[in-house]
Amino acid sequence: MTQQNATVQLMDTTLRDGEQTQAVSFSPAEKVSIAKALLQKLKIDRIEVASARVSEGEKEAVTKLNRWAAAEGVVERIEVLGFVDHTLSVDWITDTGGRVLNLLAKGSLKHCSDQLRKTLDEHIHDVKQTIEYAQQQGLSVNIYLEDWSNGYKDSPEYVYDMVAKLQDSGIQHFMLPDTLGVMSPDEVFASLSDMIARFPHLQFDFHPHNDYGLATANAMFAVKAGVSSIHCTMNCLGERAGNASLTEVAVVLQDKLGKKVNIDESEIHNLSQLVENFSGKRIADNTPIVGADVFTQTSGIHADGDTKGGLYISALTPERFARSRRYALGKMSGKASLAKNLQAMDIELDPDQQKKLLKRIVRLGDQKASIGADDLPFIIADLLERNDYNYVELLNCSINSGLDLESTVSIRVRVNDKIYKRSGSGNGGFDAFIGAMKKVLAEEHFEFPELLDYQLRIPPGGQTSALTECLVTWQDNGQRLTTRGVNSNQVLAGVGATIRMINLKMHK
Repeated sequence: MTQQNATVQLMDTTLRDGEQTQAVSFSPAEKVSIAKALLQKLKIDRIEVASARVSEGEKEAVTKLNRWAAAEGVVERIEVLGFVDHTLSVDWITDTGGRVLNLLAKGSLKHCSDQLRKTLDEHIHDVKQTIEYAQQQGLSVNIYLEDWSNGYKDSPEYVYDMVAKLQDSGIQHFMLPDTLGVMSPDEVFASLSDMIARFPHLQFDFHPHNDYGLATANAMFAVKAGVSSIHCTMNCLGERAGNASLTEVAVVLQDKLGKKVNIDESEIHNLSQLVENFSGKRIADNTPIVGADVFTQTSGIHADGDTKGGLYISALTPERFARSRRYALGKMSGKASLAKNLQAMDIELDPDQQKKLLKRIVRLGDQKASIGADDLPFIIADLLERNDYNYVELLNCSINSGLDLESTVSIRVRVNDKIYKRSGSGNGGFDAFIGAMKKVLAEEHFEFPELLDYQLRIPPGGQTSALTECLVTWQDNGQRLTTRGVNSNQVLAGVGATIRMINLKMHK
């Protein structure tokens, strides 16, 4: 017999087990903000927010949170880890206004005998003493069987005996942790199926860790075995390799097992970012569901497939998580990728302009990893200003700069049908380039205009890898001329603006 249930409860322990991540410590204000977001916005079933008796700051945060939760009618959904210490943990929790104790007991013979130096019966006596006191104080009690996965493997009779002796103690949830993340999905399924068959009237939770990268798969197989409550954290926070990812577990249970989970998926990304900011632990761009790049198509063939009937779209649509799909621009871009971006920005270009723009994007893509939508206006403006004047072409340019050193440049330039090689030096790479170009153009009897203004900017967002737009204003015989250069290299953006100015003046 299994605990089959169409709905699976999720218990988030970001604020307790997740805080055991190396170098993560949430301030009281941060802890309260995350807890409120989990309960109010994400609508998670339960949250574990602290360990009893840790610090005064922890007590302050839990007290403030419980006061708010009592006013909102959700205080029973807030849980605190406590220890087998009779009155101490219970009193700490009741002092904060808490209503639920998650009692940490020893779920393996080795932990009981080697760490506590006690027999199972002695440990059970202490556990029951703490449970009875907690219930007298009006607390609901859940129990963790710490190191249960190793206990079940090495000493299953100890586990069976422990649960049997506690099953009539009024415990709400028997919580079975894979404390060291050592189980495989098959082992999870077999062991939990056995536990549920032996104790069909008990409510079992599964608490996976991710040491082998199997936490989400193990959570899935726990539910297949009949478990109806899974523990997880936001952004996979937790000791060592972390706990199961709340995001992954929630989505997998729904999409792959057809289970219902009580969360608002549209809030997952916002909450992930909140936890990322407060924890200081950055998630990878390719993190499932919440990563920066997971709804970005890079290959042009994928964009083409989406255009022709959603050929590369799955159940994991960005709209489901209040996000949007992006089509990256770079050396792998195709016509469809560019068309998607232009459509999103409501920009119309004729086919010839699109062809030239795509060629420019591919060339720029060789210089940087990708080109964002914010880069496009720079490139388009640069493209539309271009004329096919090609009197002067920069064939090669090498610039060297150093701290407290004069910059030097070596250039190879084609002017009409002649090739020039020149070098220059100056106060910075751009100044050195101008010096070298003046040497070349002096032989062509070209008068260099006066530089009036030099503006450098990148698209909104301030990414250091962004394309750079350089606008240079010149004065030539009383007339002003502004030329633009676009490049991922700031100095070469100014160089491009200068080459354009030279071609325009030579044409006139």
